[in-house]
Amino acid sequence: MSLDNVKDQQVIETSRFVLRPLRDSDSGLIAQFMGDERVARMIPSIPHPMPPGAVEAYVSRATDASGDEEIWAIDGAQAGSAELKGIISLKQMDRDQSEVSLWIAPLFWNTGLASEALEALVSANPLGNATMFASVFQDNPASARVLTHCGFDYLGDAESFCVSRNANVPTWTYSRKL
Repeated sequence: MSLDNVKDQQVIETSRFVLRPLRDSDSGLIAQFMGDERVARMIPSIPHPMPPGAVEAYVSRATDASGDEEIWAIDGAQAGSAELKGIISLKQMDRDQSEVSLWIAPLFWNTGLASEALEALVSANPLGNATMFASVFQDNPASARVLTHCGFDYLGDAESFCVSRNANVPTWTYSRKL
């Protein structure tokens, strides 16, 4: 990929971590964490097991300026912690809306990291959206609590196809006006 087609993406800082663009050196940890079945089962698009080249393609897509999704690493290195704790992203939709998605490495579950990352992203509102949406699988109530804790309101039930489960899975959908 030429440097002309690399995203110029906002860095968002908190006291515990930085949300920064992905880089090639993240591939190993992304493969390790996304390859964990507990993570893959909760994110619709993550296959399990991960096929060869999938992570490299994901990182390449994340840095491509022509894409409609902004993807950040949750990086704790500046605070003396792990360089990659998870991923958070915004996919641009129409009418000044975006869809938020995130996953946290199991090592960092139940630490408040997901809520803090989502709050930082909402506060920064890097795409200048009027509304953000998010969906979680109904068998993942912890993620639903993160959304409501961060001011997202329940909209309704739906379902999404989950690649790792090879099945449609019931979801809860949420939104937040900004």
